Amino acid sequence: MTAADPTPAPAATAPATPAAGRRTLGVMLLLTVLSAVLVLTAVGRVWAEGRAGTLDVSVTGGRISELPGGLALVGLAAAVAVFAVRGVGRLAVGALTLLAGLGAAAASVAGASDTAALDSAASGKLALAGTTATEVSHTAWPWVALAGGLLLAAAGLITLRFGRGWPAMGSRYEAPTRKAPAKADTPGDLWKALDRGEDPTAV
Repeated sequence: MTAADPTPAPAATAPATPAAGRRTLGVMLLLTVLSAVLVLTAVGRVWAEGRAGTLDVSVTGGRISELPGGLALVGLAAAVAVFAVRGVGRLAVGALTLLAGLGAAAASVAGASDTAALDSAASGKLALAGTTATEVSHTAWPWVALAGGLLLAAAGLITLRFGRGWPAMGSRYEAPTRKAPAKADTPGDLWKALDRGEDPTAV
């Protein structure tokens, strides 16, 4: 009689559970909402300021570039769309969210050192075309928007990785199907169908 092999057999990899799917879905939603809050808050704040002659001028992130805010809204819409699609549709939503996040991040970096919008504001202040703002300085808000864009991109990656296992919209939200009326075979069946409001002559 041979001794039993003391080496334990490798444990089988457990399939993803519904609870794990809900956790990753919750993380995705949290990241998406947080990213939208960061980006939309940041674009409403001053990104650059300076002087036009003796006057102070400043511009918000939304005036410098509309991309970060617009792409953050795209990310929010994509998070809602996750519940309405399945399979390949989830992958498409994840890819869209990822691209929206990367686009928002890139636009935020580009706007961090932009002076064109500030020069335009200086020209408007002095009513003199071609005016260049002086004593230009930039705030930290573009980097807040950058962080939001990266969080949105992370939400897209999570959707691509785990989205297929997430629950979809329940059947109770789907359009109800009308039950076909039963065929009346006898006069009694005919009257019963009429009482139910059905058309007994329908095929």
